[in-house]
Amino acid sequence: MKKTFLFTLFATILFATSIFIIISQYNNSIEETPKPTPKEQSIESFIGLISDDARDIAKEHDLYASVMIAQAVLESNGGKSGLSSPPNHNLFGIKGTYQRQAVKMTTSEDNGKGEMHQIKAKFRKYPSYKASLEDYAELLHNGTSWNTKYYQKTFKSKTKSYKDATKYLTGTYATDTRYHQKLNALIKEFHLTQYDHSPKNQKQVIVKNGETLRSLSNKYGVAVTSIKQWNQLDTNDLDNGQKLKIYQ
Repeated sequence: MKKTFLFTLFATILFATSIFIIISQYNNSIEETPKPTPKEQSIESFIGLISDDARDIAKEHDLYASVMIAQAVLESNGGKSGLSSPPNHNLFGIKGTYQRQAVKMTTSEDNGKGEMHQIKAKFRKYPSYKASLEDYAELLHNGTSWNTKYYQKTFKSKTKSYKDATKYLTGTYATDTRYHQKLNALIKEFHLTQYDHSPKNQKQVIVKNGETLRSLSNKYGVAVTSIKQWNQLDTNDLDNGQKLKIYQ
């Protein structure tokens, strides 16, 4: 009787131990399963996200959409900064409050000698990118509380080209002494002057087997970066049968 009891007890312990090991191995296998890496938004995709609103708002306020978009890219690190990301949506680093909404952030500023240092500041918090674009345009159009004409030299009607506007923004809108050079480089690299005019005729194309962004660029006479912007593409990869917008 005693032997039977001991044998039963031993079998019970052995079974429980086996179950525990199986459950532990299962849990570990779940924990070790790699999570898919989220797709990182490209600068072209970010530009495509805000370009239509930027074009319309800039036209309404006599501004260069190219400059507005370049500033948004530069100030927000292509939409990746904490200040520009939801729920803040502040694309231009505008300080203060917006409809009583604000967020505190660390920022870098030029001391006027080309040397950068960090400070803590309160920045406006917006409900959307469009609201941020509109508030920026209102700021440039209406000027400051002490000078309503403060930003008039950025207006299309007051300048010969976007380079006049970026030059004036250096030292007024931003303390960075190389601000205009950075904006001009972005405008050139991403062909942003296309947004200073009404959109051209749009056509839809279907990607054929073997076609690439480069081959489509050559075929339709448009820049690769523009195709990526128009279709908010995060990579250069295309799928057979994929539909794309092309402006000519």
